Amino acid sequence: MAAQSLLFAAAAPLFQAPASARPFQSLRIVSTPGGATAAARALVVADATKKAVAVLKGSSQVEGVVTLTQEDDAGPTTVNVRITGLAPGLHGFHLHEFGDTTNGCISTGPHFNPNGLTHGAPEDEVRHAGDLGNIVANAEGVAETTIVDSQIPLTGPNAVVGRAFVVHELEDDLGKGGHELSLSTGNAGGRLACGVVGLTPL
Repeated sequence: MAAQSLLFAAAAPLFQAPASARPFQSLRIVSTPGGATAAARALVVADATKKAVAVLKGSSQVEGVVTLTQEDDAGPTTVNVRITGLAPGLHGFHLHEFGDTTNGCISTGPHFNPNGLTHGAPEDEVRHAGDLGNIVANAEGVAETTIVDSQIPLTGPNAVVGRAFVVHELEDDLGKGGHELSLSTGNAGGRLACGVVGLTPL
């Protein structure tokens, strides 16, 4: 019994704070009428918002910058596009599977297609995730547009970071042109410029 009493007496409380420690008031939570704190909301937004960029270049004079922003993991991604050096008119614009440009834009592979579907328009239920339709170049060869899409997230198993945007020579027929390539590429022609998607600070 003496040994047992000694062992019990020697035990110290787990998590005993030093006498010099300050009270833990800095993490005190003050509830708002909605049940959450403004600080917590700010932390959630700061943690969830992601931004990425791709710089497009190719063997031609075509070049551009694409920026992507996703406000939260479950929300859509906003894509801002500005590309110069294009022929006036419509050009297919897609996200391709690989961020590999060792052999130019051809090594970026096919359209990003995690669900194994056929090519279509951005608004179609059956489409590649990377099918972003067409961008339109003006008389000066400049295309500027904003795309909002739910199939190209910056986080999760289908994240697009590390993949590549490609702008094409021709108009994308959105899978409806009847050409032998319509259901795979939209018959959008050659690849004028491409750029790999990478995360960037907010």
